[in-house]
Amino acid sequence: MKRIAFPPALVFILVLFSASAAFGQVQTRIRAIEASNVGLGIDPSLRDVHRELGSLFSFTSYRLLRDETLNLLPNQTVLIQGHHPGRFMEVTLVGIRRNVATLRIRVIRERVVILDTAVRLFPGRTVLIGGPRRGEAVVIFAVSARF
Repeated sequence: MKRIAFPPALVFILVLFSASAAFGQVQTRIRAIEASNVGLGIDPSLRDVHRELGSLFSFTSYRLLRDETLNLLPNQTVLIQGHHPGRFMEVTLVGIRRNVATLRIRVIRERVVILDTAVRLFPGRTVLIGGPRRGEAVVIFAVSARF
């Protein structure tokens, strides 16, 4: 009888894949967008959310500041450091139920929570969250997930 041997790398990849599915891992994309009325135009990397930005916010210019992809596990909090010391975002996967992931998002500036919200995400959909002021502009967060 002939035995079939699996290469160790293949077995390791399969174990990782099954573990991420079993533990409810959610790949989350968070984009920080600067919105203002200074200038006209939209960053080419934001074309997929341009229509939603225009329908919810009344700015003439949108520029991508940051694009982060996180792999979250339930009740895991990930910190995203801001460009300035003392500014960061906490993202926590609160849970997954059926086809909906619930995230808690907190923005902290110099030890003060300036945004604390929960969002429900469906796979492939984007939620826009109006954030803090940034000079004459406002930061908007575009949050999406795959799971």
